[in-house]
Amino acid sequence: MKTTQLVWRDNSWCGEQAIDEAFYSQRCLILVFGLTDDAPIAIQQLTSRFVQAEIVGCSTAGEITRDEVLDLSLVATVVLFEKGHFFCAYARLEDYAHDGFQAGAALTAQLHQRREDLSHIFILSDGLNVNGAELVRGARSELPQGVQITGGLAGDRQAFVKTYALWQGDYHSEVVVAIGFYGAQLKMGYGSRGGWTAFGMKRKITRATDNVLYELDDQNALEVYKSYLGELSNELPASGLRFPLELEIRGKDTKLVRTLLAIDEQVGSITFAGDVPTGASARLMRANVDSLIDGAQEAGDIAVSPPPQSKALSILVSCLGRKLLLKQLAEEEVMAVADSLPAQTTLCGFYSYGEIAPWEINCDAELHNQTMTITTLWEE
Repeated sequence: MKTTQLVWRDNSWCGEQAIDEAFYSQRCLILVFGLTDDAPIAIQQLTSRFVQAEIVGCSTAGEITRDEVLDLSLVATVVLFEKGHFFCAYARLEDYAHDGFQAGAALTAQLHQRREDLSHIFILSDGLNVNGAELVRGARSELPQGVQITGGLAGDRQAFVKTYALWQGDYHSEVVVAIGFYGAQLKMGYGSRGGWTAFGMKRKITRATDNVLYELDDQNALEVYKSYLGELSNELPASGLRFPLELEIRGKDTKLVRTLLAIDEQVGSITFAGDVPTGASARLMRANVDSLIDGAQEAGDIAVSPPPQSKALSILVSCLGRKLLLKQLAEEEVMAVADSLPAQTTLCGFYSYGEIAPWEINCDAELHNQTMTITTLWEE
């Protein structure tokens, strides 16, 4: 595997001097994270130069490179596979009546049919128009045994208006893109951790539909939420990113975290990035800078790491809520992950509206919020 990285600055791609002829191949995958006003020009330059490559990506709430966090930029990570294989698939949500389960199942089925040696799926989804939890459950429903899923939901800074996935040289709203990785010589590692702490009393979700919460302990959910936020409630929905919801669901060994996406003042409801099942217990969460950086370090530590001399790629998907709390120290959590990986590892990724990964090795993938999620791949 060979990698190089380009950053779009001042109407041109910086870093092109590191590209050699080997990258102009159909075995080349280009991951582009970010969205700028001149993105169509930037993407056109990539498609014109890398004619045989597959180019996919998404809009973000911040872009991650080897050693920094950027805003309002484009980061293209060029990956040449020498032994492993990949195929990409996409699903338009309108084709499935915005049913995330059906869209996820269709994507996995497409990728499984391409080759029998499917080993991993990485998903990049619209972040606002799909129930991410249902998307992951649908994708899991068609998975061959031993195959895992990671990925994330696209962002749009913190506007919560429109998010995009990049497919076939253009940005599309309400689209999900998935990359299937194949071959015994292509190895994958993953890890996901948060660093948040629950506080306040535990409340029962007494009325909810899918990812929309209406009542906690038979009380108006939005009013209960605002009572904890105080003056910060005037800044909703953005301030809600700093106070996610921890869920305990009967029959699940692990707790889930859900990030607020939108509120409805008239109805008194809160829309989250994933399911908030009726009957589950819920508590608000908070964190500080040190606990978030420690969580990122732990995610790196639990991920299966490539051998020391391997040239690996690590895709980081971290939640926008973490970035808002970390502020200018966001790069510290990226460096914490980098310290847990071999020196030759190329880092890329983005800040998201949701992260997809198993919480533990060999567990089912779930939609998470407020985590640092890592997907590392390398070739033997």
